[in-house]
Amino acid sequence: MSEDTPPSATVGPFELFSIDAGSFRLDGGAMFGVVPKTLWSRVIGSDEKNRIPMTMRCLLIKSSRTGKIYLADTGSGTKFNEKMTSIYALDYSNGDLLRSLAACGVTPGEVTDIIFTHLHFDHCGGATRYDENGELQDQFPNAAYHVTEKQLEAALDPNEREKASFIKDNVDPIAGSDRLHEISDRHVYEEGLATIPSYGHTMGQQLPVIEADGKTVVFAADLIPTHVHLPMPWIMGYDMMPLQTLKEKEAFLREAVDNGWYLFLEHDAEHELITVKEEDGKYVMDKSLTLEDL
Repeated sequence: MSEDTPPSATVGPFELFSIDAGSFRLDGGAMFGVVPKTLWSRVIGSDEKNRIPMTMRCLLIKSSRTGKIYLADTGSGTKFNEKMTSIYALDYSNGDLLRSLAACGVTPGEVTDIIFTHLHFDHCGGATRYDENGELQDQFPNAAYHVTEKQLEAALDPNEREKASFIKDNVDPIAGSDRLHEISDRHVYEEGLATIPSYGHTMGQQLPVIEADGKTVVFAADLIPTHVHLPMPWIMGYDMMPLQTLKEKEAFLREAVDNGWYLFLEHDAEHELITVKEEDGKYVMDKSLTLEDL
């Protein structure tokens, strides 16, 4: 492996690696919904276009029990044109999906399973690329794709609010693949690796959960995209059903506190892994960690 091998941890039969798939920026108002800028700007800065810094942090899971190599999400990929790249301030200078995988000693062809939390562009775009002729090609030719039935349905027939997040050149190759597995809620991939369903952000989001050796690591995806989203009403304007998100966050964070969960944050530019505590009736970050601290 490279000297620049990403942070990793061993939890039971699973070796976990943090995969940097690039950075981007989204509008702060959209990221915090009804929370005014006077509040959120105290805890996270924005640029001249009101965009906050975010990352696309995927999770590589190697199972010594089954020999499988799972990848949770694939980032945005590199299919955006110059205009869209500028709108989202996409930046791969400090990390990209394939370079991060290579640092772990993994080639795209060795990935056996891709667990898509959902099919918004910043979570699934890296599964495909354009070749020199502008044709779509699979980035992971041997991987089974795992998407919930409800999420696939939403992606193929999106509502007007969510349509911009489901990009045809991302979704169609996944939906049309003979390696696609449509799964149900609380799917078990193998002993110690299952999912938690979440419906507030988008229909049928799945959050991978690694549980072994008395530790629980949850890939929080877009239920808790950053540590700044821990307060209950701090919910993204992108969420399709914010009141559902509110209920899901309450149950999720209660369990995270009670059971000492480690939350792996997909979009937090500063914090990779956190624990949560309750303080004065509110949920707040307790510890900021990396996988190496487990």
